Amino acid sequence: MPVKHFVQPIDLTHPKQLQRLVENRRVYNLNNCELNIFESYQQDYRVPLTFGDFVITSMMRGKKIMHLFDKPSFEYHPGETVILPANETIVIDFPEATTDNPTQCIAFSVDETYIRGTLQYLNEYYNSEYADKNNWRLQFNRYHFNNDTDLTDLINKLVRICSSTDLSRDIYADLSMKELLIRILQSQHLQLIADEKNTNSNNSRLHFVLHYINEHLTENISVDTLCRKAYLSRNVFFKWFKDQFGITPLQYINRERLKLAKQLLANRNNSVGQVSTLCGFNDTNYFIRLFRSAEGVTPGTYQLICSR
Repeated sequence: MPVKHFVQPIDLTHPKQLQRLVENRRVYNLNNCELNIFESYQQDYRVPLTFGDFVITSMMRGKKIMHLFDKPSFEYHPGETVILPANETIVIDFPEATTDNPTQCIAFSVDETYIRGTLQYLNEYYNSEYADKNNWRLQFNRYHFNNDTDLTDLINKLVRICSSTDLSRDIYADLSMKELLIRILQSQHLQLIADEKNTNSNNSRLHFVLHYINEHLTENISVDTLCRKAYLSRNVFFKWFKDQFGITPLQYINRERLKLAKQLLANRNNSVGQVSTLCGFNDTNYFIRLFRSAEGVTPGTYQLICSR
């Protein structure tokens, strides 16, 4: 399993201040967003919850079972985030919540006008002369995902800002929320282009570059080659790629190589050294360090787990 990054714990509500044992709510209101802290202290099932605005949620403690979008239910654990559109009702189960083992989840609801302003900013700034025109928008085909380092840091920062008494907290929250939204949008954009890269490889410069990378994962992919494929200079290429996806070309290449490595490690006949070479890594030790950083275990341990 990929490494999770956990949001810093928030103090639980004092027992004397609890108004209810299921989804007890604390609220911090700011100009463009609202921080909600939900806690449950007893088992309950099929509890509905609806937000009037777009919402970013992140689990802090315990476990929930989530039912939404007419999709199969899923477990929701600390180190994970779920995003939801406005007015989407979710139904939640609390199968393990007790006084000694409560669930705790935060939810940032974000004003629709603020969302539109952020999307307009992206459409004006990131659709540069080098970029294929992209109609930036929030998507919900990937609504449940593990927190990465950047996402976790921003959520931690926003929780501190929203719960503070600083007179400038609205200004600080505005800057951090905009960055959080942009990172989510970039991640969704990467997922969309990556999903389309094989069927629409000539649809745009972005599709073409990602298709080329994935067709040559097992080879030495030079940055100069990618620049030529994109018809961009080296400096412009790096900025263009990072603006569109929020990660560098090397980070994307390594991410895709690690996906391939996990497939190859499922076969016990493949040694770690062979997998490293087959995935385009020239240095097995570098491959092992990268794999452990992303997955939390070494390739050898991962292979043993897969074979059980």
